[in-house]
Amino acid sequence: MYRNVFVLLIVAGIGLLSSCHNSGGQEDMTTVAARNRILQQSDGTIALKVDKAACYSDKMNPSSNTAEWNVVVAKSGRYDVWLSSATKDTTNLDYRNSVKFNFQDNSLEARPECDKVIHNAGDVAYPYYKTDSFLGSLYIQDPGEYNVQVISDGIRPKAKSGQDVKSTATRMLSVVLKPTTH
Repeated sequence: MYRNVFVLLIVAGIGLLSSCHNSGGQEDMTTVAARNRILQQSDGTIALKVDKAACYSDKMNPSSNTAEWNVVVAKSGRYDVWLSSATKDTTNLDYRNSVKFNFQDNSLEARPECDKVIHNAGDVAYPYYKTDSFLGSLYIQDPGEYNVQVISDGIRPKAKSGQDVKSTATRMLSVVLKPTTH
């Protein structure tokens, strides 16, 4: 009886160990990691959607809410950084604190103001409007893979119904890096 249990445990252990070294499992992990990376578009634009970010939300102190992305940059150069928001009031975006944008050794910090109102935006529904705010510009010297972080009280989780947790609040939608042309 003990011998049969012992043999069964050995066979199960060998099966478990061999499955852990299966290259199929490693390929699956590589595929998952590649899917979570943000790739630079052919025109040079890098679009970072908050819904696709790894996020940290603190309901008690939303000023420390954080969104992070893993970005693959193919083209070096100077980029303008734009923040898109969903808001009910385009005259006051209601960011209580400045937005902090960190890209490698580059940091930008600005209080978003409505620089552009995007009419008929498909990613926001009435009574919200989509606005773009210029945060600043930065130079990316080398192509490669980078971690990008944004800290803002505008990073808000969505409720299950798809509406904002605080329905009157402005919510950050994305950060877009656009190559400068001058």
